[in-house]
Amino acid sequence: MVRPTGRMNRTEDLHVKAREETIDRTGGACARCKARIPTPGEPKSKKAVAGSKQLRVITMLRSPDGATIAAMMKTTGWQQHSVRGFLAGIVRKKLKLNLDSKKIDGSRFYRIKGANGIKASGRSSKRRAA
Repeated sequence: MVRPTGRMNRTEDLHVKAREETIDRTGGACARCKARIPTPGEPKSKKAVAGSKQLRVITMLRSPDGATIAAMMKTTGWQQHSVRGFLAGIVRKKLKLNLDSKKIDGSRFYRIKGANGIKASGRSSKRRAA
């Protein structure tokens, strides 16, 4: 909303001042939390950290036997819904890995199908090469 006088009310003014105080202009870091703000020129890494929980779960899924949700929960310390969310959101959607599940003796085993878990998606791109 544009005010005819061009002035901000008191709460808007306080929010602007608070925002200005939190950013340290010299170091590019938030003055309150000291978190570093990345610069636009820095590359953003999408690789998993060597000993990360996500990498451990993916390694478990790449084994020929696969892994159960209980085993993944024990390895990572995550709850069941977090493991299921990781499988659906990260493994299937973001990494586009072909996740297979089989029920053996009442336990469901999950594993990544394909050539050593390397992007084994059966779908092909609808786009044509230029």
